[in-house]
Amino acid sequence: MPKLLAIDFGEKRTGLAETDDMQIIASGLEGIMTQDLLPYLEKYLSTNNVDKIIIGLPIRLNGELSEIENSIQKYITKINHQFPTIPIERVDERFTSKIAANAISQSRKNKRKRENKHLLDKVSATLILQTYLEKK
Repeated sequence: MPKLLAIDFGEKRTGLAETDDMQIIASGLEGIMTQDLLPYLEKYLSTNNVDKIIIGLPIRLNGELSEIENSIQKYITKINHQFPTIPIERVDERFTSKIAANAISQSRKNKRKRENKHLLDKVSATLILQTYLEKK
């Protein structure tokens, strides 16, 4: 069975997570600079069988989309153009960064690791993917 790949898109940094081959467990994959996202996806998708890409949908508490949605839509267009056979689904990502930050702060990692923003992005992507799996 192919994997699912999740993206927590940010203007500067992007978090990535993947499922196991059975699509049961979501695991953090990587935190990368957003400018490196397409080359990363090219390499990752050439070596992994991916069924679907899950991208966070940034909805504010009042139900409106966040300003970053415009940037996400541009990247979705690029991803669709470069990888037309892989469908993309969106998942509400409200609170994922706060939940991720809380989980990291409660972990036993040292202060330097807790403050690593790439770790936060990776954990956020994992939460987006876990949300998708639970709804599925």
